[in-house]
Amino acid sequence: MKILFWGTPAYALPSLEALLAAGHQVVGVVSQPDRRRGRGKALMASPVKARALELGLPVFTPERIRREPDCQSELAALRADLSVVVAFGQILPPQVLNQPPLGCWNAHGSLLPRWRGAAPIQWCLLEGDPETGVGIMAMEAGLDTGPVLLERRLAVGLLENAAQLGERLAGLSGDLLVDAIDRIAAVGEGPEAERFAQLGVRTQPNEGTTYARLLTKEDTIVDWSASALAVHRRVMGLYPGAQTRWRGQRLKLLATEPLVQRLREQLTPEGRCLAGLWGGREDREPGTLLALAEGVGAVVATGGCPLLIKKAQLEGKSAVGGSALLQQLNLRVGDSLGP
Repeated sequence: MKILFWGTPAYALPSLEALLAAGHQVVGVVSQPDRRRGRGKALMASPVKARALELGLPVFTPERIRREPDCQSELAALRADLSVVVAFGQILPPQVLNQPPLGCWNAHGSLLPRWRGAAPIQWCLLEGDPETGVGIMAMEAGLDTGPVLLERRLAVGLLENAAQLGERLAGLSGDLLVDAIDRIAAVGEGPEAERFAQLGVRTQPNEGTTYARLLTKEDTIVDWSASALAVHRRVMGLYPGAQTRWRGQRLKLLATEPLVQRLREQLTPEGRCLAGLWGGREDREPGTLLALAEGVGAVVATGGCPLLIKKAQLEGKSAVGGSALLQQLNLRVGDSLGP
């Protein structure tokens, strides 16, 4: 099968590798243009572009594919059987969607129609969804509105962050794409309605639709007056970006546990122990340091039950956890974090 692959972040790499391992011919790779990244703001290729170049694959980096007819023509000349899109980062115009005879197919990291849009993994964690998954969807002009061919579900762990969940979903996307392409190839070419009928695609319902909007810098600021569970979800969902202030400096929160009695079975042994001690609502000002748990972290008051901070990174410093965290920050009971 001749495939045109569209992807940009590291999340898309397992899918690219899975397609190649399955014996498919990737005739081209489309990725976002090089961007300035890191402290030095050096111009860097996307992870997908870098890997494609290593593999010797033709690479295309349109700034806006819908406004670049020359690039569209170059892609059409590759005569791909179908296109596969995994976290590309641009909306494809109808001229591109209609090019391959077997269609354009997207591996989307949510259970559609929940969390259509740009940040489904983050919003799944922010909202505390107990499960998520991957859907292989036929692309159309709407935003993630196409019919779903295959779907697989995953349970979401309370202590799982966006990077960890993303890694699981990325691997699942690759496996599911290989299965989907086998089915698409078996049906072959023909009118779309007939192909979809043979494939047994599922039309997305209108009920339950939610949109995973792009996240902003304001979203990363921790509100200590929220509940421990809400703060924890922000830390996990925005990993590694959730932040507060400590003595005038930015402090990134990287790992936490909500010390809530009803959640004890989902906590670590250390978290369960601390939940037994601190698992009730505290009347202290939110953000107040309540206790230092040697070798574990710091217990902080929220708008509900306390929160355990296990790992954090102070501006200009390395990420640390446990006793090193307590020492580096020189924490004292009664001190305050935030806003």
